[in-house]
Amino acid sequence: MLDFNSTVFTNPSTFILMGIPGLEEMHIWISIPFFLMYVVALMGNILILFIIKTETVLHEPMFYFLSMLAITDLILSTSTFPKMLGIFWFNYHEINFHACLTQMFFIHAFSGVESGLLVAMALDRYVAICNPLRHSSILKNSVVAQVGIVAFLRGLVLTIPHPFLVRRWPYCRTNVVPHTYCEHMAVVKLACADISINSLYSLAVIILIVGTDVACISLSYVQILRTVFNLPSKDARVKTLSTCGSHICVILTFYIPALFSFLTHRFSKHIPRHTHILLGNMYLLVPPMLNPIIYGVRTKQIRECVLQLFIIKTN
Repeated sequence: MLDFNSTVFTNPSTFILMGIPGLEEMHIWISIPFFLMYVVALMGNILILFIIKTETVLHEPMFYFLSMLAITDLILSTSTFPKMLGIFWFNYHEINFHACLTQMFFIHAFSGVESGLLVAMALDRYVAICNPLRHSSILKNSVVAQVGIVAFLRGLVLTIPHPFLVRRWPYCRTNVVPHTYCEHMAVVKLACADISINSLYSLAVIILIVGTDVACISLSYVQILRTVFNLPSKDARVKTLSTCGSHICVILTFYIPALFSFLTHRFSKHIPRHTHILLGNMYLLVPPMLNPIIYGVRTKQIRECVLQLFIIKTN
């Protein structure tokens, strides 16, 4: 067992990730559901990518955006959980300073990318329901690619200052990070300097990304609901709304854990530290695990392709 209290460095070359403070004795047990969730996330998203690539019937804007979402989920989960499992299983707590900054960048950048992709998928649902006859002409492959590139670049550009701001501070107190991964504020709080610029920039980025994206998604669904309620029959309304069910579920699985993690981290001083960390872990693992399950179960085309694939393998 490492002595986390006796380690004091100036500008350390490595950080020490504690894991989940207060629950060290339960690390091995906590790792079991985390490992299973990670395996499900890997297998589910790889299967989604394979099916979309091989089945020409799925070469449509919605599934192109879904494949981008699957890639983002793979990057998000793989950037954190192998190291986390190393902490839980092998007590491998050390992480190189630059590796820590890289992990931090990937976590925040691709969280922003995923939020942007959810907006893109809302745009696809809006066009498909409100302008069905022009769907293929509006969301051409080139437009889908451009939207994906914009979501990718926005996430990267807004996150680039984070590692540079973290790198410029002196770390003279300790190199022990009370977390399972290099979460931005958990690392910055170790600095021997005024970190208000980091806090303000981080908060501004969160408000900009989440505020803008939630507003765009909300506007899209307001227009969708207006169109749906103008349909002549109840069956048509139900059938049309059902095409949005998967996207709504994915939105909830992404924003609700993120909201709880953000609110408890920023505004609640009485919640135990291990609760903050567990919520942060859920935010990074639950959406990558559930997204392929939601689309696999609720989307008829994917469900049929998966069943056909397994029937062929069985035969």
